[in-house]
Amino acid sequence: MRFALSLVLLGAGLRLSAASPAPPTTFPVGIRVDAAQVRGELRPVWRFFGADEPNYATLPNGRKLIGELGELSPSAVYFRAHNLLCTGDGTPALKWGSTNACTEDASGNPVYDWTIVDGIFDTYLARGVRPYVEIGFMPRALSVKPEPYQHHWTPAAKYDEIYTGWAWPPKDYAKWGELVQQWVRHCVEKYGRAEVEQWYWEVWNEANIGYWRGTPEEFRKLHDHAIAAVRRALPTARVGGPDCAGNGGPWMKDFLEHCLRGTNYATGQTGTPLDFVSFHAKGAPVFADGHVRMGIANQLRTIDGGFAIVASYPELSHTPIVIGEADPEGCAACQGPQLGYRNGTMYSSYTAASFARIHDLADRRGVNLEGALTWAFEFENQPYFAGFRSLASNGLDKPVLNVFRMFSRMSGRRVAVQSSGEVPLDAILQDGVRGAPDVSALASLDQHKLCVLVWHYHDDDVPGPDATVTLTVDGLPAAARQARLAHYRIDATHSNAFAAWQRLGAPPVPTPEQYAQLEKAGRLERLEAPATFPMHDSQVTLAFTLPQQAVSLLVLEWD
Repeated sequence: MRFALSLVLLGAGLRLSAASPAPPTTFPVGIRVDAAQVRGELRPVWRFFGADEPNYATLPNGRKLIGELGELSPSAVYFRAHNLLCTGDGTPALKWGSTNACTEDASGNPVYDWTIVDGIFDTYLARGVRPYVEIGFMPRALSVKPEPYQHHWTPAAKYDEIYTGWAWPPKDYAKWGELVQQWVRHCVEKYGRAEVEQWYWEVWNEANIGYWRGTPEEFRKLHDHAIAAVRRALPTARVGGPDCAGNGGPWMKDFLEHCLRGTNYATGQTGTPLDFVSFHAKGAPVFADGHVRMGIANQLRTIDGGFAIVASYPELSHTPIVIGEADPEGCAACQGPQLGYRNGTMYSSYTAASFARIHDLADRRGVNLEGALTWAFEFENQPYFAGFRSLASNGLDKPVLNVFRMFSRMSGRRVAVQSSGEVPLDAILQDGVRGAPDVSALASLDQHKLCVLVWHYHDDDVPGPDATVTLTVDGLPAAARQARLAHYRIDATHSNAFAAWQRLGAPPVPTPEQYAQLEKAGRLERLEAPATFPMHDSQVTLAFTLPQQAVSLLVLEWD
């Protein structure tokens, strides 16, 4: 006997009933999930985060947010930060951080002080987060051009004003290597070999643009000396790179050729260890016709090009790839009208749609995708929802953080999805999502749990009709007798502290009562209490309304 259950979600409510007639402002979408058609492992590629400002992590709101990231998947979440070796007293500022790890005495001898950087890593590890260690930038005492050293950048300044003394090559590559070796050795002594073996170690950031003021050859020399130093201190360390801007193009190919077949500047041997390959990929939003228009095509094309470069080397066919920064655009600390997507549901729906397509691109190219790192954290001493690319504002979680809470609930194997509302991958690569919206899903099956992440995305931040979704799930175990459904939602009235703040009148400083209300609004919410129902066959049908920019996670469990 065949059995189908229809669950209709109207607004915030969930009830077992027949579907109501759709209003004229909606359009229908049919999504079919086949739980019996496995597409491969659903790898938790979302579990990487990062920020320019490492010292924010040790401040109260930073510690709170690091803890929330760690809760997503304890000891499996990683954090990457710039400026971990910069000279200074540890006071953070926009696009700046410091640890004073290496200075020199009057005789030019190195003086190492790990106090500040230990405090940063201690903060991560105590909250279930591990370091993705970016070895950089250049301490003042080692820089060939140390002055001016610390910049004082603001969003009104030119971006290239940040490239000061920290961005230059070392005056002595042996001293540079010794600094790295001493740092890794200290980490092994403090945290233990087994722990540090789980970390990622890479050199510098975006050395193919202004972050590196030397030549490409000098960067390869810098990289070789650092990686050799890491391996001297810990032969089993996981090392890679180069975390270049974009996919690197010819610059990346030269780097990979050097690592695979070149003469190592530090050891004189052939090649440089490469346990993972990393590059960056950003979108390109603009402000057009009075609204934000996202550039998802730009980001996905960059990723596809990076995957193609790695796939062109047979030696790297199984090498893990980490997209070391994967974001809607490039500057977390910048502000401007084209960046107005950051506080609300445009950012969360973009993230859901883009991360799902990253899986598809990896499958198409046959590469080993291990991670896609979100370069967003939090900024201290700034107004509430000030327009920075962040996961939280003054301790209040933004809607985008709840997408990662949704991702964290998914596990097991990816299963087949078809959607009548999906914009095909090739069309997105060419034109983005500029015509019909993209309404589709990512699904996973793990023993007695099926998760379906559904998004309603469009590049243009303008009002649009709701989608009336009919979700059909086939291929469920025939022996299952009872199921439980939990439906989580991010939209204008759920999992959205920013919208709640606006409804309160956007108070510059919320009262304690308001803050508690907003803090609660920032957590992942259900549409309704979980529903339990009998299962008599292998198919279930669910019907619900999904507003534009909304994301739903449906979790179906059975005994």
